[in-house]
Amino acid sequence: MLTKILNRFNKVRILVVGDIMIDRFIWGKVSRISPEAPVPVVLVEKETFLLGGAANVVNNIHALGGGVSICGVVGDDEMSQKIFQKLNEMGIAAQGVFVGKGRQTTVKTRIIGHHQQLVRIDRETTDDLKGPALRTVSEFLKKNMGHFHGIVLSDYGKGLLTKELIRWTIRKAREEGKFVMVDPKVKNFFLYKGATVVTPNTAEASAASGIVIHDLSTLRKAGKLLLRRLNCDALVITRGEEGIAIFQPHQEPFLVPTVAKEVYDVTGAGDTVIGTMALALGAGAGVIEAAKLANYAAGIVVGKVGTATVHRDELMTVVKEGS
Repeated sequence: MLTKILNRFNKVRILVVGDIMIDRFIWGKVSRISPEAPVPVVLVEKETFLLGGAANVVNNIHALGGGVSICGVVGDDEMSQKIFQKLNEMGIAAQGVFVGKGRQTTVKTRIIGHHQQLVRIDRETTDDLKGPALRTVSEFLKKNMGHFHGIVLSDYGKGLLTKELIRWTIRKAREEGKFVMVDPKVKNFFLYKGATVVTPNTAEASAASGIVIHDLSTLRKAGKLLLRRLNCDALVITRGEEGIAIFQPHQEPFLVPTVAKEVYDVTGAGDTVIGTMALALGAGAGVIEAAKLANYAAGIVVGKVGTATVHRDELMTVVKEGS
């Protein structure tokens, strides 16, 4: 059944709305400690750039063979040009990516020595989007939402997903019969009431519920509380090396154990989960089937270093091995 869903991924179109970023990696070797301070000296060998945040969700959906477009705001700077260039290279339309006056493109710079992250440096604007920029995004969504099977709201707390835009998008999507998947930030957590599927990680679910999740009992309490307060079709808590927990109304929680063999880097794993689930739902899967596929995909991506993606053929191989 899962392979049949995978085979339908190329017929699904998803619109990702959220905080667009670029992940910058500076790779090098460490051979000594600086005489100026007790820190390693990194001799730079190469520099790479990957789409991050909401754009990494797009990257994951594209790698899995799905149709995808993106809506968000970037700064008028060099890093936004790299984002446009990468989207263009992938053949992804960027008509929904707007330049915000006075905003800075979010850049996360990771310095890696011998495949180990030594430090991360962030540049960002986190003020709520307002005025002409907010109206431009709203107009784009109004005109284009009908072309997609579903919407992914990818919230990294950088100001795009305001209360006004969140509430309007969920209402409009549900009116048009589109599903809405949300990767939430705690600050906006309960603004996502009425979404189809909400996918917090354990830390976010703990913070939003006020229940510290440390075992199955606290997981169940927190999950049921959040499901009731969000009034969503499903709450999917991603639990790292412990897999995924699915909460749906009038059903017992469903636990999907992890399939990861080795965990090297969890960067972007949540983007992989929500991207895979969105494609699966668009292909006609139920929430549990979609979560199982996403769990397989996450098991692959955490075995890679950096903001990685999973390709459809990789996922198909792992699914066949596991079935």
